Amino acid sequence: MASTTPALDTELLRRMRLARDAMDRDWAEPLDVAAVAARAGYSRYHFVRLFHDVYGETPGRYLARRRIERAQDLLRTANLTVTEICMLVGFTSLGSFCTRFKQELGMTPTEFRRRARATDSSAIPGCFVLFWAGGFRKDR
Repeated sequence: MASTTPALDTELLRRMRLARDAMDRDWAEPLDVAAVAARAGYSRYHFVRLFHDVYGETPGRYLARRRIERAQDLLRTANLTVTEICMLVGFTSLGSFCTRFKQELGMTPTEFRRRARATDSSAIPGCFVLFWAGGFRKDR
């Protein structure tokens, strides 16, 4: 009896995993969808369609969601401003960060921090977080 389930394209899945791993690894860096698509060996538009088919969301939405997850951790634990956190997690605009954050969680980053800290322990000093994230670079 023949199976009606299409065979998994392991090469496609391997390429999509490489692209997703690159986004997970370099989430704080400015990432261009075309560059990530090139790493996977596809054109930008074909990559976006394939990524959506495999993971159920576009690469842009996936990356933004992962950045918001990182921001949540920092808002809970770090003594940094919302703007500093916005930049640390890879957003270039405070407005787009706050808008996306509210779309994902239904509250602003400031509201999230207030609620999270009402029950959590004290925050990690911002200088430690900046040092860990490479915020004290001596490249000049």
